[in-house]
Amino acid sequence: MSGDTRRPYDIDSLTDVALRVFAERGYDGASMDDVARAAGITKASIYHHINSKEALLERGLTRALDALNAILAEGMAQDGDAALRLRHIVHQVAETTLRLRPELTVLFRARGASKSERRALDERRRFDRHVTALVVEAQRDGRVRPDLDARLVVRLIFGMSNSVVEWYRGDAPLSAAAVVDAVEAIVFDGVSSFSGTAGSMAPLPSARQPGKLEA
Repeated sequence: MSGDTRRPYDIDSLTDVALRVFAERGYDGASMDDVARAAGITKASIYHHINSKEALLERGLTRALDALNAILAEGMAQDGDAALRLRHIVHQVAETTLRLRPELTVLFRARGASKSERRALDERRRFDRHVTALVVEAQRDGRVRPDLDARLVVRLIFGMSNSVVEWYRGDAPLSAAAVVDAVEAIVFDGVSSFSGTAGSMAPLPSARQPGKLEA
């Protein structure tokens, strides 16, 4: 490929390419050669913009964390009923996950193997603690079941929401909006059709006591 036909890259567009490669191949499985091939440029050209693969990862992790922290700063996440704030955050996290899939993929797969990943994990824990405190507040208000551990609630909610990056590919007819709405509905309204009113699901038989309904 000649220099005249190569697409010009800046650090942001090069980061876009690198994150798509990391999401597809895994960060550890991807090389700078892979990034160069995907961008259609030489590896030397990449190093003109950035000095290492981890620096590209750090840029992606920063994008993801900035997007998540921005959700907590939104008015609907800060003011009013705790349960409604929680619902807004869950919806926005799911929406952001699908809108920034490569960025959120590398964040959700981070395991602390590098300084950048350890920093990202610390930031994610702070985010989760904020949401956990909101669950506790909603429990005190009687809007969330008090018999559930708040930390477990948050882990399960985001476990479901975060897993979307592993299987959703934007294929029709399942739109991103439909996935976001389904996450929100399952978390807050459940999947049971026993009750005719959304949000007031009738209790299901306990797995420990077949045939009996929990009070």
